[in-house]
Amino acid sequence: MTRVLRIAVPAPVFRLFDYLPPPGASLDAIRAGSRVRVTFGRRKMTGYVVEVKASSEVSADRLRCVDTLLDEVPLLSERDLRFLHWASAYYQHPLGETLRLAFPPSLRDGKAAKDEPPKVFFLTELGCRLLAATSGRKSPRRDAVLAALAEAPDGLSLSHLRQQHGDPIRILRDLKARGWVETGAGAPQAASAMEKARLAPPLELNPDQLRAVEAVRNSLDHFGAFLLDGVTGSGKTEVYLQLAEQVWQRGGQTLFLLPEIALTPQLEARFAARLAEPVAVFHSGLNDTERTRAWVSAQRGAAAVLLGTRSALFAPMPHLGLIVVDEEHDASFKAQEGLRFSARDAAVMRAREWDVPIVLGSATPSLESLYNAQRGRYRHLRLPRRAGDARPPSLRLVDIRKRPLDSGLSPMLLEAMRQTLEAGGQILLFLNRRGYAPVLTCHPCGWIATCQRCDTPFVVHAREKRLHCHHCGAERPLPQRCPDCGEQDLRPLGLGTERVEQALTRLFPERNVVRIDRDTTRRKGSLQQALDGIHAGEAEILVGTQMLSKGHHFPNVTLAGVLDVDSGLYSIDFRAAERLAQLIVQVAGRAGRGEKSGQVLLQTRHPDHPLLQSLLREGYEGFARAALQERRAAGLPPFGHLALLRAEAVDDQTPCSFLVEAAGRLERMARPGLRLFGPAPAPLARLAGRQRWQLLLQAAERRVLQRALAELRSALDALESARRVRWSVDVDPLDMG
Repeated sequence: MTRVLRIAVPAPVFRLFDYLPPPGASLDAIRAGSRVRVTFGRRKMTGYVVEVKASSEVSADRLRCVDTLLDEVPLLSERDLRFLHWASAYYQHPLGETLRLAFPPSLRDGKAAKDEPPKVFFLTELGCRLLAATSGRKSPRRDAVLAALAEAPDGLSLSHLRQQHGDPIRILRDLKARGWVETGAGAPQAASAMEKARLAPPLELNPDQLRAVEAVRNSLDHFGAFLLDGVTGSGKTEVYLQLAEQVWQRGGQTLFLLPEIALTPQLEARFAARLAEPVAVFHSGLNDTERTRAWVSAQRGAAAVLLGTRSALFAPMPHLGLIVVDEEHDASFKAQEGLRFSARDAAVMRAREWDVPIVLGSATPSLESLYNAQRGRYRHLRLPRRAGDARPPSLRLVDIRKRPLDSGLSPMLLEAMRQTLEAGGQILLFLNRRGYAPVLTCHPCGWIATCQRCDTPFVVHAREKRLHCHHCGAERPLPQRCPDCGEQDLRPLGLGTERVEQALTRLFPERNVVRIDRDTTRRKGSLQQALDGIHAGEAEILVGTQMLSKGHHFPNVTLAGVLDVDSGLYSIDFRAAERLAQLIVQVAGRAGRGEKSGQVLLQTRHPDHPLLQSLLREGYEGFARAALQERRAAGLPPFGHLALLRAEAVDDQTPCSFLVEAAGRLERMARPGLRLFGPAPAPLARLAGRQRWQLLLQAAERRVLQRALAELRSALDALESARRVRWSVDVDPLDMG
């Protein structure tokens, strides 16, 4: 009997397609969860078998055969498929494109899922001879890498070296160029008895940590959601480590999600120091081979821990026993294109599907998670004290009204910096704006350098002598004259991290200033190199964006300064206050994490603002309590549910007309409890040469919103105007722009 394969293809279509098995294939070998090569229209692509059935509504003579069966054994389990079906339906995204996200790029292209041996690094005979003669002369990090290679005659993989020595890629390239090191294929490296003996023992838990570990451990046999609400420095990571160890001892795997790639090296090193078993790392900063190797290790159950950013959520793990989402409040967990999923929310659904516990950790939990804890959906575990003898930093508002500022630095902040440096401490200054200045203007006539594709000001990058648009990526040389009046008096307005770095170098010429933002960390390994310098005490003043505020442990930082608090106080985004409060607390958490106490200075022109006063008097908990009351009164999340229907086109009228039609369809559905706002231009109305409009849907009940979206999606496919716009649905949006 001929069987029919229902295939999902990675295309923007909300349906499955029937194909016949490839000629000569064993019917028993074709199961749901396998990849196949198919001809779709005129294109060849990788499709995914979703179902095998006995017949099709389409006559057999009209069905195409699958070109090739790529997997003899399905790579996705039934649970994986159910979870991906849910993600597709909830976030209103085509199933084929959703299934595609479950694979690394090489497997999406149809390559085999092979566990290829890693490339390993060997010390050459020349390297062995010269090691002793040069040791300790120039680079302690280089010497440490050489010493590790000298003790490993079978070679060490890059992953192994990263776990012990940060990111040594530049050192290895230099050593290879000198002929001291060579590369070759190696066998997967298991921990030796000597390495196991060197593993760091678990730290002694304080009573709060112990209660948290026991609560989750008692739930390892079934689903349970836990909100680990711990102040910065309270030892949340130690709780995660001990839980992951216990899960592996029971034969299970841990999925550990982080918001930023930058946080993975230090956590990978901590897991490697504690677990004798493999830790796989999966994120977009790795090359295709590294990502495939990590994916295969997780899919085959070999990896004790899969550590990654939101893309790791969909990786199959046959023995999944625990999910951890660290910094669960972070907006980076929400995808802003394609499948616009929230990794945090979807991780809870995955834990429920696998019937395993999930731990959501944060020093500043999202209001949604706090609300779920209040309702009893999550168990609220608190770590109210810093681990060890570390004390919480003191917060102080610095009123900069009528005060002279030197590149955004107030006299009070500068004096505190001098005192900190004299005492041997490090300083962290935060400004969430990269570049030299956000605006370039002509002083005589008022002209502003503007990106023509986005209608927003270009950002000045002084070191490159270029203007950059941080929205669409357009750039141009820094002009010498005003294009309107011809004058040369062009002035940068406002502050960016590059400008602050320049001022700090001038004000503290004898001190080492390090800037960490996207511009200074583009080269692979550059961020880890900068962090190594901070930990080694080589950097005395750190200035940077949000990359510095998340999760890093700088025990010698005793002063933190937020240069521009006011930028988050007044915004059309209802989440702006929550994000600002979280940011302040997170930046403050970088100070005083060691034996020395810390202080945090917040520069503001609005010292009496209720948000700032609430944070100082009652901390984040008090702010969250008041913010939840405001959300309840307005029916906003978590007390209501939102979705954004977005549309864009090269002209202004087409997306508006499309959304007017969509709103009309929704109104005719007459769904009680559903409210519409718009259509209206997006806050950033022009982006990359396209006009953007949006329609906001609001409902008190999630099911009302979901049913309306499902019906609307089917209706939109039939609209003629839908073919003239790019449109998308964003369920539970975080970015309202």
